[in-house]
Amino acid sequence: MLSSGTGPSSQTYISQRLRLHYVDWSNEGAPPLLLIHGGRDHCRNWDWVAERLRDRFHIIAPDLRGHGDSAWALGSSYGLLEFVADIAQLIRQKRLAPVNIIAHSLGGNIALHYAGLFPDTVAKLVAIEGLGPSPAMLERRLATPPETRIGQWVETLRGLSSRTPRKYPSIDDALARMREENPHLSEPQARHLTIHGVAQNEDGTYSWKFDNYVRAFNPVYLSAEESRGLYGRITCPTLLMRGMESWASDPEADGRAKAFKNAKVINVPDAGHWVHHDQLEVFMNHIEPFLDDGSSS
Repeated sequence: MLSSGTGPSSQTYISQRLRLHYVDWSNEGAPPLLLIHGGRDHCRNWDWVAERLRDRFHIIAPDLRGHGDSAWALGSSYGLLEFVADIAQLIRQKRLAPVNIIAHSLGGNIALHYAGLFPDTVAKLVAIEGLGPSPAMLERRLATPPETRIGQWVETLRGLSSRTPRKYPSIDDALARMREENPHLSEPQARHLTIHGVAQNEDGTYSWKFDNYVRAFNPVYLSAEESRGLYGRITCPTLLMRGMESWASDPEADGRAKAFKNAKVINVPDAGHWVHHDQLEVFMNHIEPFLDDGSSS
């Protein structure tokens, strides 16, 4: 359960002409900690983690473009590198470097690539299932000819152009969908995530805040070799966390952990893709000593 204390303040910044939202948990002057959510999620997904760390860190949690209360990108620009540029802008504009980062899924992928591009600006990094598809999945994807891959993307965009956001009659109906997506969530967790994840429509119904165009997988991306090269540039201590009930493969078993100079792999039992929700206490027991061992900024 969250405490009844003062919550974060809502702020905005500009990146690539988009007005993007973030929450600031105050405590300026403390070491900065950036919390980056995953795809089709939002910044308030980190509230339980932020509550536990706010007294020791200056926590900022952004809504990625097309998510939460951030602007949607005209032209469906939701490629990985657009997200990386947005995070680079936030860190630079708010003078957060050297910054600690905890990131999940898509956010973890963004954070890992950012840390490889700008290694001197990151003090410590925790990536929860941020390595994306397994090597086997990537191999199958790369085996698809570019004309097929790009053609499928164009068809996906055409389909999304006629898709309207799903409407739920009530928050309880949206809550049921949230619990269906992640059965590990308790009722209070799922309700909190739902309340912050939906907006009320003019007709009184509710829809998720994210832009449906984030569903379109960008056909232009870095190769596995290029990503491994960036991982090898990361100099800060890094935790690669994974839920053992998740679809994500073990980076130690599949060889991806070898690309890192200073990374530790942690597999968490009885957890799916959302390790920080499914096993909060276990998660905190790993990251608190990691962040507080005296070598963070």
